[in-house]
Amino acid sequence: MKNIFLADDDCDDRELFQDALKELSIQTQLTISQNGVVLMKTLDDTVPPPPDAIFLDLNMPFKNGYECLTEIRNTPKLKDIMVIIFSTTDNHIAVEKTYSLGANYYVRKPNSFEHLKKAIETVLLFTKPQQSQQPPIEQFLLTIT
Repeated sequence: MKNIFLADDDCDDRELFQDALKELSIQTQLTISQNGVVLMKTLDDTVPPPPDAIFLDLNMPFKNGYECLTEIRNTPKLKDIMVIIFSTTDNHIAVEKTYSLGANYYVRKPNSFEHLKKAIETVLLFTKPQQSQQPPIEQFLLTIT
């Protein structure tokens, strides 16, 4: 079973993510945080064991995705968790900044439910090396078609 965390302040996006996850043939347990403060508190309270992946929105109130990512990478018990930036923007500044902060992958939120399912499934089926190592910048932004 894959233990997945999602941090996103948009209720509709959280519900779509949950629905997409339910339709995959991968057994998962999902923990949802509606902002970065809640995410970091949840991680502090539940790790170890660490989740298999954190899907992290960038634009959230109270503590944004950049701040969360920095804190995750600077916290010894959290630093090795696979973090996937999951955002509506894919501008090069956001992509480069999250890459330099140590995110594992960057996924622009898909505009269709089928692409959303495929994006989540792609990440969940990564091999151990893909989960633990940051790819070259050219492969960091996952394009789902």
